[in-house]
Order: sequence, then structure tokens, then C-alpha cells
Amino acid sequence: MKSKLVGETSEQRTFVVVLDPGEEAFACLTAFAVEQGMTAASLTAIGAFEKAVVGWFDFQSKSYRRIPVDEQCEVLSAIGDIAVDDRGKPSLHMHAVLGLGDGSTRGGHLLEGYVRPTLEVTVLESPGHLRRRKRSELGVALIDLEA
Repeated sequence: MKSKLVGETSEQRTFVVVLDPGEEAFACLTAFAVEQGMTAASLTAIGAFEKAVVGWFDFQSKSYRRIPVDEQCEVLSAIGDIAVDDRGKPSLHMHAVLGLGDGSTRGGHLLEGYVRPTLEVTVLESPGHLRRRKRSELGVALIDLEA
């Protein structure tokens, strides 16, 4: 993974992060957010994966139904945010739409994505702090604007 600060004002920083073949996107982007001490950011990405897992949240079981994509796929669109979790660490929440070789798509929460050949990510850090809190009645952690 390589990153470059491409813009900075007194209010925000903008980074471009480029992942290399074989790197796992969710883990790398989480590590980047920790390394940079991010407390609030949005991100977008394009590129491709050799394989991935997206998830669909099942409210009854309060868990993600894993949807494996065991083939080369294009990252047609990936968007997400970073907020601080209940442990005080940066927490990544990302959705992706993946294009398959036959033109069909798969999408959902990005749980895993193994890069091939690249993933190009733009991270726009916000000047404020966002807090993601676990909502036990829903089974997920959501941004709490009152925190």
C-alpha cells in the first residue's frame, strides 16, 4: 500500500491510497486510518479484486450473510466512511458494487477484497469527530451524531 497526501487545508486532508496486488482492502484501509489517526472521513474507490466477500445484513440474526465472489471482479463503485468505534479506534464502513465477467453485479458491505491489480482510493478526512456506537437492538454499530 502506498499513500500520498494530495491536499491539505486547516480544515481537512485529502489522501490518495493505492493498494497493490494481493493486499486485502478492508484491513489495509483500516490500518491506514489508524496510522493517520483519523476520527472522521469519507472514501471512494475503484479498481479490481481477484476475489471478495460482500455482506447483506440480516436483521433477524443480527449478522451479515456472507456473499463470496470467487472470481476476478471490477470494483465499479466503493464508498464508505470512517468513524471512531466504542474502543476509540478508527472504524471503516464500506459498501461496494462488483462487476463480474458476464456483466452481472454483486454488492453489499465490503467484508474482504483481495486486490488484483490495483485499488485506487480517495480519502477525504473531515475536521470533526464521528462516533460509531453499537446499537444492541439492531445488532450493528451506527454513527451517533449526538456523541
